Amino acid sequence: MELRGKNALVTGAARRVGRAVALALAERGVNLAVHCRRSVQEARALARELRARFGVQAEVFKAGLESVDETERMAASVLKKFKVAHILVNNASVYEKNEFGRTSAADWNKHLDANLRAPFFLSQALAPAMRRAGRGKIINIADWAGLRPQTDHIPYYASKAGLLCLNTALAKALAPKILVNAVLPGPVLLPEGSSREKARLIARATLLKRVGSPQDVARAVVFLLENDFITGAALPVDGGRLVA
Repeated sequence: MELRGKNALVTGAARRVGRAVALALAERGVNLAVHCRRSVQEARALARELRARFGVQAEVFKAGLESVDETERMAASVLKKFKVAHILVNNASVYEKNEFGRTSAADWNKHLDANLRAPFFLSQALAPAMRRAGRGKIINIADWAGLRPQTDHIPYYASKAGLLCLNTALAKALAPKILVNAVLPGPVLLPEGSSREKARLIARATLLKRVGSPQDVARAVVFLLENDFITGAALPVDGGRLVA
């Protein structure tokens, strides 16, 4: 897909990986719908930066993705503003530690609603306009640990495993006009407050013996958007952590 002049909705775009993806797309001439939930000031600052640096359209859309109503209202607002979102990047994610035996239904629902249900309903809401436009791309930001879960964040890992299943199902349901792929980040950002020893252990667990960056994920997203013969794929960007 030629990216210049296309419109993209990036969820969770104000910070971290989402911000890197938004910057990479704007650099290639993509207009941005910048979604946020709480990071409104950061989202507005990013939108101003995208307009100033790259001359693209950039608008902020606030929504709590744990609510289907808010999710669908945001999709409608994006379509009202941009007419079509040729690209959807499902990046926003809840990531909280939940110990087995102490996980509540609210903990479970928080992760599944935002990380799995919201990508489905956003895809469902935006796909008709993509089809009318003749083509579209959906990128789901999953996680390598969706394939190799551990025990400290079970609701999160389950939501990402579900997102990988959804990725395959959407690729089948939306072909041939809409291509759907996933990126599986590994350690591209250290947990907040990580000690030097923690950082060293995280890096050592990868085959490449280092931590990546949000820009590594953004480059993978761009690759999948520009290639028109890949759908249903799940691309690890993890320094070899998945196979280590």
